[in-house]
Amino acid sequence: MMLNSKSIGNKIGTARKKVNLSQAELARQVSISSQAVGKWERGESMPDIATLNRLAEILGVDLNYFSESFQPGDAEVAKIESLTNQPAESPAGDRKKKTGWDMSTLNLVDIDFSGLTNLHEKFSSSNMQRCLFVGSNMSGLLLNSNNIDGCDFTDSDISNSRIQSSNLGNNVFKNCSLKETEISKSNISACDFTDADFTKTTFKSGNFLKNKIVKARWNGTSLIDMQIQDTVFESTLEDCFFENCTFYGVKFQDATLINTFFKNNRKFKRVQFVDCKADKITYAFLKSNQANLTGITLLS
Repeated sequence: MMLNSKSIGNKIGTARKKVNLSQAELARQVSISSQAVGKWERGESMPDIATLNRLAEILGVDLNYFSESFQPGDAEVAKIESLTNQPAESPAGDRKKKTGWDMSTLNLVDIDFSGLTNLHEKFSSSNMQRCLFVGSNMSGLLLNSNNIDGCDFTDSDISNSRIQSSNLGNNVFKNCSLKETEISKSNISACDFTDADFTKTTFKSGNFLKNKIVKARWNGTSLIDMQIQDTVFESTLEDCFFENCTFYGVKFQDATLINTFFKNNRKFKRVQFVDCKADKITYAFLKSNQANLTGITLLS
């Protein structure tokens, strides 16, 4: 659903009045003319996403508030009441709160989306730089042909998502859930995946370069037709799958490999194994890939 200028205008006017601001006072804080605010509230024009983010800060509302289908929940009501010392209006009916954002094909730079929820299939073909998504619920998200650079997704849920034909560089995914997410035909480079959960994640036909993956969880993870470069795998890899991958500067260090499948991988002789352990079936797969087995001991 696209953003509706009339709906957003009504919401700006309602929130402005609740915090006892005139159009002129709001305009001054946003550094625009009072006539522009009037046009917003009449639905004749609409602020861009960066200005909406600033309006949310001034009016004391969540950015989700401007979504056409947003219904205020307890946290939103409490925020409005704390600013106005007046009871906020109750949600209409018993409808669930949900968002109606469509930010596809936008240029989003230095925007704070932290804490937003239900961001499903809304960002395709967009350029996102230095945006914050800390603690956001983005499960079920579809990203297609995106450029995402320097963004922070710490503590976010990105599970059951689909990321296709995108560039992900210099992003932070600390403690993120990427469970059952499919990432295909994408370049992933210089990202921080510390404590990330890759359970049943699929990487296919892309690049995984110079990423930090300390204490990540690898369980049922598949990497197929991937170029993996300058990467260190550690912790436990269980029920994982590497097929038709090319390895450059890759190391498995202090890793335990259990029931992990290796097939038709290239440059595998150059992969280093340091203080690793493997069960018999994984050891057999490694040997068939002509791996240098120095540094691997069999699990009893």
